[in-house]
Formats: sequence, C-alpha cells, structure tokens
Amino acid sequence: MKDIEKQNDFEKLVTELSKGLSSGQPLTGKDGVFTPLLKRVIEASLEGEMDSHLEQSSKKDKNRHNGRGRKNISSSLGGFDIFSPRDRNGSFQPEIIKKRQRRITSDIDAKILSLYSKGMSYRDIQDHLKDMYDLEISVGTLNAITDRIIPEILEWQSRPLDSVYPVMWLDAMHFKVRENGKVVSKAVYSVLGVNREGEKQVLGIYFGDNESSSFWRQVLHELQTRGVKDIFVACIDNLSGFADAIEDIFPKADVQLCLVHQMRNSLKYVNYKDVKPLIKDLRKIYTALNEKAAEQYLIQAEQRWGTKYKIIFRSWRNNWVRLVNFYKYPPALRRGIYTNNPIESYHRMVRKVTKTKGAFTSENAIVKQIYLATLNAQTKWNGQMFGWSSVRRDLVDYFDNRFLNDDTLN
Repeated sequence: MKDIEKQNDFEKLVTELSKGLSSGQPLTGKDGVFTPLLKRVIEASLEGEMDSHLEQSSKKDKNRHNGRGRKNISSSLGGFDIFSPRDRNGSFQPEIIKKRQRRITSDIDAKILSLYSKGMSYRDIQDHLKDMYDLEISVGTLNAITDRIIPEILEWQSRPLDSVYPVMWLDAMHFKVRENGKVVSKAVYSVLGVNREGEKQVLGIYFGDNESSSFWRQVLHELQTRGVKDIFVACIDNLSGFADAIEDIFPKADVQLCLVHQMRNSLKYVNYKDVKPLIKDLRKIYTALNEKAAEQYLIQAEQRWGTKYKIIFRSWRNNWVRLVNFYKYPPALRRGIYTNNPIESYHRMVRKVTKTKGAFTSENAIVKQIYLATLNAQTKWNGQMFGWSSVRRDLVDYFDNRFLNDDTLN
C-alpha cells in the first residue's frame, strides 16, 4: 500500500514539475518550480528517519510520534517552511536536517564570499540574495560568514616562501577606516615577488601605522623567517628607512627606487605651465642609453630649472645611486625594474573592488577584502611574468650562481 502511495506522490511531483516548466515558471528562487519539490523531499525523508527511529526506540521506552514542528529553511533554491516530525521523549536526531540547522547548502556561503570579493557591500549582498533566492540574511550573519576566512588569511600570511626572489616590489595602498569614532587613513604595504619560475606572488600585506626603519626590519625579518634567503633587486618607492633596512638584512640585494614615483614627487613642486617641458627634460634621464648619458641629461635639466626648483634636483642628487641602479643590468631586466608598474597593476585590481567603500569598519574588514582580491589576481596571473624568458636569461647572465644554486646563499 505504501509503495502505491509513493508511486502516486512521485507521479504528482512529475506532473507539477512539467506544468511549471511549460508555463515558464523559473527553476529556482521564491517562485521556482523546484522549491516546493525540495520541501516535499525533505519532509518525506524526515518522516522516513522518524519511522526508523521509532522502530528502534518504541520497544524499549514506548516512544511515539508527538506532532510536527515548523521550521524555516534557506537553500540555494529559495527559502521555505518545513514541518519536522517530533517524538514524545525528544530523542529523535534527524540527519538530513539537523536540529537547529537553518540552511541546507554550503554554496550560499561560497556565493556570499564571491559577491564580497567583487566589492559588493553587505547591503548589496542582502538585496541580491533576497531577489535571487528569497533569502534574508542579517549583516551580522554576513560578517560571521566572511570572518570564516580569517584563519585562512593568517595561514596565508605565514606560509613558507621560496628561498630566492630575483625581483621584489613593495608599495602602499591607503584606505579609510573607522577607528574610535573617527575616520582615519591607513597605509597597507604589499610585497610582490617574482620567483625563479617567473611566477608573481603576493608575499604579504602589512599595516604601517608608523613608517620607520624598525617597521621595515620587522617585515624583512618575517620574510626571512618564512624562508627567503636572497633578493636580487628590490624595487621600492623612497620610503623612509626602507632602502637601508633592505641593504642591512639582505646585503647582496640592489635597491632600485621607482623612477615614476620620483617623477610624481618632483612634479608636486612645479607650476602648471612648467609641467610639460620639465617632464620632457626629466624623462630623458631614465630613457638614456646608459648611466653616463643619464647624468648628462640631469645636468642639463638642472641648468635649465635648478634655480627655480632647487628642491627637485636636490632630491634627484640625494637618490641618484639608487635611481640609476637599473642601468647596470641587461635590457630586458631593466624594463622590468625601473618602475613599480607590476605592483601598481596588482593594486588596481584591489582598488577595483574596494573603490565603492566609503570607509571600512575595521582593519580586519580591509584585510578580508584585499585577501579575496589577491586570490582573484593570482588566478588571473596563473603563469609566468610577461617576457620572462628574456628576463630570466638576463638574470642568469648577470647573477650567475645566485640564480642557479641555493648553496651560494649559505
């Protein structure tokens, strides 16, 4: 008899499904065809579990049915109520929908993280889930879901690194964050490295409230602890104390100051009408054939503009050795290191998903967003740095055993 009833129920479900599909009814969501079918399957399964439980327990303690309890369930197909059977002595522990369980799929969590990684605010995510799945989730729940990646972030921040990074870039991003009732600006420094296979890797992200030599040393010592033994070229902005820290902790490393940053800093002091001709003269310096020619162009520019803009040429002179380091390398390697373009490209990927944020609620909120954007960036890179075969050849020619043999690091 029960088999006949099950067959009839199945035929009814198929008929309803066919009617829904033929009328253009959506598959999922609030009014989706599958939503009521899923509800029936779950309730039937719960009834089956209860029957099995009572068969085992009723002989011992005379347990029996005790009505049904109403419970709201969310799923990727939509939200709906189910009626879960109860037993008299409360010993029933269902498996398909456990007690106090409100969601039956983990793909909602994955979808929330995916939406969050694309820069959507919690409010936007709430609206999306409501429209697509008729699912209402509080801001607190959304925050709890995104917080689940924090242990993963901590593990990522402390993961072992390669022993050698031929080229490493460091630069800063700035974000607004609410702190003690005020909105303040936070500098987040990211370290991007290229390993000997030409793969770009974000090695770490660091909050730099107090930019100082001790802060940079702490960052570099952490990289050492995680396995980094040698850096060939470190490409940086002229951050206070950082170049000295690199040269102390990685004495074989060459520090290359970013010429684009040097240009930007120079133009802060220039009158609007002088910008274009001064750029033309300064550009000759870092596009020259060699260091000797570059210095001649610096002299010429200083003769023309030095009286009016002494502070600009004082900066170029003070930073000269580290600005023209790239001239001693072969051509392909030069092109990859005289600016911070690789790390700025990564930062653009991050800003693409953070630009809609007025101010973050905490440092953790910033880190979560950067980490998820970094995972997306790593997926897009997924291969060797552009022009790596030429750069690698130059690295081998110039650095010889340091590139090929870890034994030279000891």
